[in-house]
Amino acid sequence: MTGIIVLTLRVALISMAIVVPSAIAVAALSWRWRARPLVDALATLPLVLPPTAVGFILLRIFSRNALLGGLLRRAGFDVVFTAQAVVIACVVMSFPLMFLATRAAIDASDVRLFDIARTLGASPARAFLTVTLPLCWRGLLAGAMLAFCRSIGAFGAPILIAGDIPGRTQTIALAIYDSVNLGHDRAAMLLVVCVVLIAATAIVASEFLVGRQRRRGTS
Repeated sequence: MTGIIVLTLRVALISMAIVVPSAIAVAALSWRWRARPLVDALATLPLVLPPTAVGFILLRIFSRNALLGGLLRRAGFDVVFTAQAVVIACVVMSFPLMFLATRAAIDASDVRLFDIARTLGASPARAFLTVTLPLCWRGLLAGAMLAFCRSIGAFGAPILIAGDIPGRTQTIALAIYDSVNLGHDRAAMLLVVCVVLIAATAIVASEFLVGRQRRRGTS
């Protein structure tokens, strides 16, 4: 069970490390772009599609017979049925949550401050990084926690592209499913308690950081 928990946490942390900067970049680039509705639709698509559909699409993209999967295989990288596949599935499934939180935080920020920075000679990138982004930190933190928790609970997409291989690709969500199917209710309950504690700890930690920052701001 320890190995399952460690693998799940590792996958969730790696996924969050990839999703946070990429979601911020996409949200920033589409902020004042005319094609924003199209970008928003594509970025949030995995959120509304069945997870199994997302997993099947990823399987078709990274399989050995596919273009990308074939190129990776010739380069010495096999993705399907590996821990890397679990990370890819979790990144795709958690990206929309981070993107939506980031976009909402940017939209709620004071655009006038960004415009003032631009009139003072700052480039769009510098104005965004030094003015807009610091104002969005609460939304970014909330999005990061949602992405982390989503990665912990991902099931449909990972099981199709990575399989359910104990000690290799089996995360807590997959282990719970296996335990229930095998009639091991006690083991399933222990895993459920573990995932609840992990998610609750992440949420409490984020709330603590927000409260601490508020106290600093008012002191």
